[in-house]
Amino acid sequence: MGVAIFYGVIAIFIIVILFSLLFSLLLKFTSVQESSLSWVILASSFIALFIGGFVSGGKGKEKGWLIGGGTGLLYSVIVFLIQYLGYDATFTAEQAMYHLGFLAIAIIGGIFGVNMSTPSRREA
Repeated sequence: MGVAIFYGVIAIFIIVILFSLLFSLLLKFTSVQESSLSWVILASSFIALFIGGFVSGGKGKEKGWLIGGGTGLLYSVIVFLIQYLGYDATFTAEQAMYHLGFLAIAIIGGIFGVNMSTPSRREA
């Protein structure tokens, strides 16, 4: 189960880094303002967490809600530690709400990942 969560978190960080690169290039080379991208950035974060939960659920092959939840929780803990240790700041109420949403989306991704990875064996 730990390996599946690890794969999910690695997938999340790879997707987040790619989205960050894309958005930074957009901000640098176009006239787009950061405030106009805030909802797009939030949506891409939710997509990254869903995919990470999906990957971890697919690797774990059982208990997708638990594996997806572990993936979302580990991601939030890592972000909190970076923010707290690197910037000496704790989560605001708004950030806590976002991370609860991230947790829920990762759980849903884990459930989908398990259901897509295991063959259905239904008999009539």
